[in-house]
Amino acid sequence: MAMSDEELSRDSFTPADISHEASEKLSGEVVSAWKDAFRRLFQNKGAMVSAAILIILIALAIVAPQASKYSIDNQSLIRSNLPPKVSALSWLPFFSGKENGVDVYQERGVKQDFWFGTDTLGRDQWTRTWAGTRISLIIALIAALADMFIGVVYGGISGYFGGMTDNIMQRIVEIISGIPYLVWVILLILILQPGLLTIAIAILATNWVAMSRIVRGEMLKFKNQEFVLASRTLGAGHGRIIFRHLIPNSLGMIIVNTMFSIPNAIFFEAFLSFIGLGIRDPQASLGSLLSSGYTELQLHPYQTLYPGLVISLLLICFNILGDGLRDAFDPKLRR
Repeated sequence: MAMSDEELSRDSFTPADISHEASEKLSGEVVSAWKDAFRRLFQNKGAMVSAAILIILIALAIVAPQASKYSIDNQSLIRSNLPPKVSALSWLPFFSGKENGVDVYQERGVKQDFWFGTDTLGRDQWTRTWAGTRISLIIALIAALADMFIGVVYGGISGYFGGMTDNIMQRIVEIISGIPYLVWVILLILILQPGLLTIAIAILATNWVAMSRIVRGEMLKFKNQEFVLASRTLGAGHGRIIFRHLIPNSLGMIIVNTMFSIPNAIFFEAFLSFIGLGIRDPQASLGSLLSSGYTELQLHPYQTLYPGLVISLLLICFNILGDGLRDAFDPKLRR
C-alpha cells in the first residue's frame, strides 16, 4: 500500500553525501593523441620487431664497412668466388667454406674467414653488402627529406591559398608526375654520370609529388575550421597558420606516408643499379651486387643470397612499420 502524504516527511529521507570536487575529477587517465598513438604502436608486435631489425641493419651498415680490414675494392684473384665461412659455425653447411665437398679455403691457402664469401674478383662480400646497404639507407634518407620538406611545403602552400595559386601549382605537379622515373634518370644521365648524385636528383625532382597531394588534401580539409579562423582573427599570418597549426594537425598522415615512400625509393635505386643506370663498380649497392651475382647464380648462389636477403628485410620491415604507424595514427582504431 502506498504511503499517505502525512507519513512522508523530511525525516523519511537521508541526504546523499555528494562531493562536488570528486564529481569534477576525470575518472580515467588523460591521454593525448600522440601518447595514445605511440602506446598503440608499441603494442603492435610486428611493428616493434620490424623497428628492431631496422636498427640492427642501420647499425651494421654504419659499423661493418669501417670495422672490416678489406675495402669494397680490395681485389685478389686467389680469393675469387670463395664460399661463406665462419669458423665458429663451420658445422653448418652454409658457413663451412666448402663447395661440392671441397674445402676451398684450405685448397687455396686462404686463412681468413669471409662471412658472406667473395665475388669473382675476390672482393669481400660482407664489406660490399653493408656498404651497399649504406647507399640504400642514404637514398631512403633523401626520399624522406624530399617528402618532409619539398612535398609538405609545396602541398601546404597549394592547399592553403587555393584559387589561381593552387591551379598553377597543381598543373606543375601533373607535368612532373606525367614523366616516369626512368625517363628522368635517362635524361639526367645525358648530363651527369650514373651514380648516387644522379639518383638523388631524380628522387628530389619527383618523389615528393605524392606527399604534396596528400598534404594539399589535408590543408583543404582543415583551413576552414574554427581553430584556423580563431588564429586568423588574432592576427596570425599565413606562414604561422600553415606551419604552426595546419601542418602539425596533419603530421600523423605525413609520417605514415613518408614511411611508405622510403621502401619505394630503396627499390627504385636497386632497380636502376641492377640494370646498370645506378651505382657502378667499384662502388657497391644492393642492386649492383644482385646484378653482378646474377651471372654467377647457378654456380655461386650465395653472391645474390645475402644482398637479396638484406634488401628484402629493408623493404618488408619499412612496410610493416608503416602499417603499424598507419594503425596507430588512425583515430577510428582508438579504444
